[in-house]
Amino acid sequence: MAEARYLLGLDAGNTVIKAVLFGTDGREVARAARDGASAHPAPGHVERDPAELWRHADDVIRVCLAEAAVDPSEIAAVGCAGHGNGLYLIDAGGEPLIGIQSIDGRAAALADELSARNGAELYAACLQRPWPSQTATLLAWVKANRPDVYAAAATVLLCKDLITFRLTGARVSDVSDMSGAGLVHMPEAAVDDGLLQLYGLDDAGPLMPRIADPCDVVGRVTEAAAAATGLAAGTPVVGGLFDVVASAVGSGAVAPGQASIITGTWSINQVLSDAPAADPSVFMVSKFGDGRYMNIDASATSAANLEWYVRTFVERGAHLDDPFGYCNARVAEVEPATDDPFFHPYLYGSGQVAAARGGFYGLAGWHSEGHILRALFEGVVFEHRRHVEVLAAAGLSFEAAVMSGGGARSPHWPQMMADCLGLPITVSEGEETGALGAAIAAGVGSGVFADLEAGVAAMTRVRQVYEPAAAEKPRYDDRYRTYLDLVDAMMPVWTALQAAREKGRPNP
Repeated sequence: MAEARYLLGLDAGNTVIKAVLFGTDGREVARAARDGASAHPAPGHVERDPAELWRHADDVIRVCLAEAAVDPSEIAAVGCAGHGNGLYLIDAGGEPLIGIQSIDGRAAALADELSARNGAELYAACLQRPWPSQTATLLAWVKANRPDVYAAAATVLLCKDLITFRLTGARVSDVSDMSGAGLVHMPEAAVDDGLLQLYGLDDAGPLMPRIADPCDVVGRVTEAAAAATGLAAGTPVVGGLFDVVASAVGSGAVAPGQASIITGTWSINQVLSDAPAADPSVFMVSKFGDGRYMNIDASATSAANLEWYVRTFVERGAHLDDPFGYCNARVAEVEPATDDPFFHPYLYGSGQVAAARGGFYGLAGWHSEGHILRALFEGVVFEHRRHVEVLAAAGLSFEAAVMSGGGARSPHWPQMMADCLGLPITVSEGEETGALGAAIAAGVGSGVFADLEAGVAAMTRVRQVYEPAAAEKPRYDDRYRTYLDLVDAMMPVWTALQAAREKGRPNP
């Protein structure tokens, strides 16, 4: 094999999959991306075709390598990151049975039922309570509602694991994904029959994949996968990472006490520690190595709200050349004032209130599109702050954070985050932090780096540090309190809207 000069990172989200080739210095050599389709077979159900995911993985790897024009034998290893939770099942022959995404809501009633019956015991065992898109809860839903699929299933996988299986034939997951999915006993992150029984999954032990460390080599690219992707047969593939953990690593956060904020579909707020937080208010804890835990508080309340605005209004207005740049330009036109409008970023729900919905408040005739967009930006920041306060209350304090995700590319969001939180916010040079984190894990597994710290030091760089403006903090504090008051005030309205929807009559 030729001298190892490159590392390939894959990042599989709920729809988009990316392949990014990096030099061992972290510089991006080439990338390719492919958007997939989601299916909605019933209200609240969000699925994808696993076969399409495999095809797209093959495509993006092949296109990325062709663009890079490198000898595939120079790629030291492959690592994959992918969205956590959801559920991917394959049968004994390796054929996919179902792919459920992590924004699926079919198991909401079951999650409530499990929480009421066994919530405290489940938290004590896995450090999270049941929630609708959690892998363990979805598996229990499939057992109860799709017994044919459950009976045919041989292995439970997470999103990225389906790609690892495609490349290597290995039925394996990594510890960060399995702990984030509520399927293992914590803090040791081991499969436990007693835990599975609490979900009603007393017979699911044989379905669990082998668990590996993110940096462990779990298999090698097969001849068939090499033919489909252009990779060299025999290239090592590592266990990979839960994408939020990968994004933290790829943005430079790897040591206890460091914090990561991800502004993407979900508002991800996480702090590393050498022992897991034992506080039921924290959404979940993911383990990714000895003495390395990611404490996560999150909800689907971040930059996806801006994407909705762009798709619904801006692109319809023919601003197609740079729609997100258009939005940033409108925000720049506004001089912030204490009586600016507010926005609740609950277009896709709230981690606090199941019935919550998005909304603009306090609009007046003199407000422009810039005011509306600034309210949206600020509402997302306020929801990140709420999560950060949950982590702080659990004893997970920090003095700075790295920010990644689509929002980190904005010229405004990082500064707003710094001002509102009163903390320095660092944005890394690399944009594809999920793929980069997976590539760093691949570098450790293949011996390019001694450990994750060495990989982070070699492959990540700071683009900019946003220092908080002390003069802005009092204004943000006042507006944040009003923002929370609005949440309380809207509770009866949201409850009424939810009741109307459930009754199937027009909303009041």
